[in-house]
Formats: sequence, C-alpha cells, structure tokens
Amino acid sequence: MNEIKLIYTRKGNTEKEVLNSQDATDIFREHFDADQIDYRESFYSMYMNQANKVLGIQKISESGITSSLVDIRIIMQGALLCNAVSFIIAHNHPSGNLVPSREDINITQKIKEAGQLLNINLLDHCIITSMDSFSFADEGIL
Repeated sequence: MNEIKLIYTRKGNTEKEVLNSQDATDIFREHFDADQIDYRESFYSMYMNQANKVLGIQKISESGITSSLVDIRIIMQGALLCNAVSFIIAHNHPSGNLVPSREDINITQKIKEAGQLLNINLLDHCIITSMDSFSFADEGIL
C-alpha cells in the first residue's frame, strides 16, 4: 500500500507582513526572474497567516508568452499544507499590458470560489510587468 507523507517547514521563512498590494507586489518581484519577466508568463501564490505574515510562496506554473496553465488544486494544496488563512496570487504579462484578460478574470473567480469552500480568503490577484503592477483588489475586481 502506498503511503502519503506531507511535510511543511518554516525554515528560512522571513514572515514578511503584507498590508497592501504594493507589499505583495514587492515580495512577488523577489521571486519572478527579472530576466524572464518580459519573456514568459509565470504564476505564483503567496500564503499568509491570520496576521497577514507570509508563510510561503509557491510557483504554480511557468508557461509560454501569452498564457499560463493554472491548476487550482495545486494552489489550494499549498494553502492547506501551510495552514494558510489567506492568499494572494500573481502572474506577469510579458507584453507589458496591465489590463486583465477575460481569462485572468475567470480564473481569479474560480480560485476565489475554491478558497471560499475551504475558508481560505483570496485577498488579491496582482499582474506584474517589468515596470508596473495591477491589483484586482485595488481596482474593485475582486
């Protein structure tokens, strides 16, 4: 019989606090490859505790020039493994265009609904370019 073993550790975690979208964007920028941000899309999730301190950041996918495959189960698995109370997602637009696509809006809604089922709150979705960022929460989309 196969055994499943799940491990989570806080080693190396600085537990930075996220108070607004700029804090989130600054933390995400540390994880995006600056040499690739204008070349290919990447998608990340940041998990937080009840004090909005970062528990961890997980790369969900790295894909092509115009899209990223986002598996909602992977996002929620990460949230559950670190006992997150809330999370923020982010991806980059290599084109430099900060306007969310219809697909961006649709996947955000699906991720939000998945979080609600598990009582884990999606706080924001940030779109990042090499020069700027866009916050779904700040713009009232989330």
